[in-house]
Amino acid sequence: MEKRIGAVLILIENRDSVQKLNQILTAHAEIIIGRQGIPLVSKGVSVISLILEGTSDEIGSLAGPIGKLPGVQIKSLMMKGTLQ
Repeated sequence: MEKRIGAVLILIENRDSVQKLNQILTAHAEIIIGRQGIPLVSKGVSVISLILEGTSDEIGSLAGPIGKLPGVQIKSLMMKGTLQ
């Protein structure tokens, strides 16, 4: 499979899921190009954005388990085309 650029936006509403989320991100560190975390204290949530470079399967294996965490929402997208 060929590599693609992707992006993920994660909304954390349940801080109890943060430790497991970080374990998932660490296990997929090889496909994470950039990471930005922003706490929205006044709203009681945090947002993490990721820029990824990997195959569809690699990005899916990151996004799938995150989407199953309680109090965590995730949206991902992948750009068309492949990287040379």
